[in-house]
Amino acid sequence: MVKNSRTRSQPITFRQEEVGYVMERWRASESCSLIGVGSVGKSNLLQHLADPEVQAYYMKDVAQGKPFKAIIIDPSMLGPLPSDTPDAEQVRCWAGYELMMHRLFLAFYPFEILGSDDARVFYETYQTLQDGTNPLYAYMGLRYFELGLELFMKRGIQIVFMFDEFEEMLREMPVKFFLTLRGIRDSNKNQLSYLTFTRASISEVAESFGMHPLDIEPFAELFTDNIYYVGPYNDSDARDMLSLLARRNNRTYDEYTANFLLWATGRYAGLLRSGFRTLESLGPLDADTVMTKGDQVVRQLALKRPVRAECKTIWASLTPMEQFVLRQLAAPEPKLDSNDLAVKQAFAALTQKQLVRIQGNRLAIEPPVFQAFVATNPDMEV
Repeated sequence: MVKNSRTRSQPITFRQEEVGYVMERWRASESCSLIGVGSVGKSNLLQHLADPEVQAYYMKDVAQGKPFKAIIIDPSMLGPLPSDTPDAEQVRCWAGYELMMHRLFLAFYPFEILGSDDARVFYETYQTLQDGTNPLYAYMGLRYFELGLELFMKRGIQIVFMFDEFEEMLREMPVKFFLTLRGIRDSNKNQLSYLTFTRASISEVAESFGMHPLDIEPFAELFTDNIYYVGPYNDSDARDMLSLLARRNNRTYDEYTANFLLWATGRYAGLLRSGFRTLESLGPLDADTVMTKGDQVVRQLALKRPVRAECKTIWASLTPMEQFVLRQLAAPEPKLDSNDLAVKQAFAALTQKQLVRIQGNRLAIEPPVFQAFVATNPDMEV
């Protein structure tokens, strides 16, 4: 098999706390739900989790040669799907199984781990699943996917399917698709698990798409005990990112300027990247400027188009109630009913997402540049 020559884009200790948590769950073959706002650096984290060297670093069993594979499922790779035909639900489910089977194919090709006979069976199963001349192909998609997966399960291989942009999967796939994934997981508890990345809980996202919470509950409860809120980079990762941006753009900034950017952006990946691009337009940032005009500089940064676009991404990833709470916190005299259950839940979620903190005797929005954005009109076109 040809080895993957891709150079790891991040240090092996990148997102150490988050990766350590996920890998611990994977060692127990448990599913994980990661929740994070837009601009948090989701793609980098998922790619890092998929790196075999990272898996070996964190999971002793992998380092000792236990077969393991984490496979990213990207719903943007789904083809056009029907919505108003009699068999629309079956075809949509088939499209989901076909995508997962295809990624399974790419992850293990040329199937040396299966041996020649099972490799041939898997390839034939893969071809059959895609055979559009079979009038039952949509209905049989689940069966062929099960059969293909079973060839790896009986070899003792542990597999994690990582769903990128899981909101899109919930939007496109029928509830039945997720219930079958739950069923497949129940049949392979010691070897199969899932990881999802969403901007709110799975139940909340599903409900926003018109699904009844009880309908999706059998799937959502797979993640109940393993929900992790992904926040901004830690200081080390953020400084590594700034150093990388500086090298790529042939720029050099002093420590004071770097510290200002880290503080103003809260070390959010997207905000760091966009803030870096606009630093030169802010003029010199010495200690005196930041001490006497710090708030003004932050407001100027928040008005820059790239930074505002990233703030808009964060804003759009929040629920309407979370947006309401932030608007109130940004107002000169916040009007929030502390006894309102919906307000309490929104505040708790914002705290977990690290967008709100206690500052003195009042609540403040984090990071400062996002605070400045919310204080303007967040619904204004970027």
